[in-house]
Amino acid sequence: MTTSPPRVRRRMGVEERKRQLTGVALELLGRHAPDDVSLDDIATAAGISRPLVYHYFPGKQSLYEAALRRAADDLVRRFEEPLTGPFGARLLRATGRFFDFVDEHGPGFAALMRGGASPAGDAAAGRGVVDGVRRAAYDEVLRHLGVAEEPPPRLRIVVRSWVSLAETTALTWLEDRAVPRAELELQLVHDFAALAAVSAAHDGEMAALLDRVLAAEPQDGPLADLVARLGGARG
Repeated sequence: MTTSPPRVRRRMGVEERKRQLTGVALELLGRHAPDDVSLDDIATAAGISRPLVYHYFPGKQSLYEAALRRAADDLVRRFEEPLTGPFGARLLRATGRFFDFVDEHGPGFAALMRGGASPAGDAAAGRGVVDGVRRAAYDEVLRHLGVAEEPPPRLRIVVRSWVSLAETTALTWLEDRAVPRAELELQLVHDFAALAAVSAAHDGEMAALLDRVLAAEPQDGPLADLVARLGGARG
């Protein structure tokens, strides 16, 4: 009778272990309030001892901030889109990648967006990380509109409002996923056009910008789809 040799647990490198711990932290922080997640919880979920967690992170706050930064860096990369093709298609692709992140990392996304609730009572670091994500999304939209240097005042309001709407839409969708994801992605592109159209009704500079965007929109594009839907609703 032969016996199999005992399984040897592979020793993780420093960066690999840190990545494991930040991933575990994001999962737990997505399901519980930060003050309700202890280092013991994180150590148990990671299958290691509490002292080993301290070997990689000096405390809960540093681990929490590292987890938020990891989620934020990943999310910011989802906004990146080449400056080719009509604006509506670009925004739809970026929105799709944003929802990819939300779909794949629901608990981590929720933890990131409520990052101001720091487990140590110091909310500044968490808010800074979240604000950085919002700013990256804001800057990327302006870049694709070709007005990153000097955006009109009303456009700044429109883009910030839309970024906030996208965040709220994703968080609400995570609660029960009652609306098909693809429908929400298209709806968010339509929401941007609607916000811009209302602003254009009050401002000539916004009207000119919207005319420029719509002039480059193909008949099968998401913004043309909105016009068609509105026309059908009136009919």
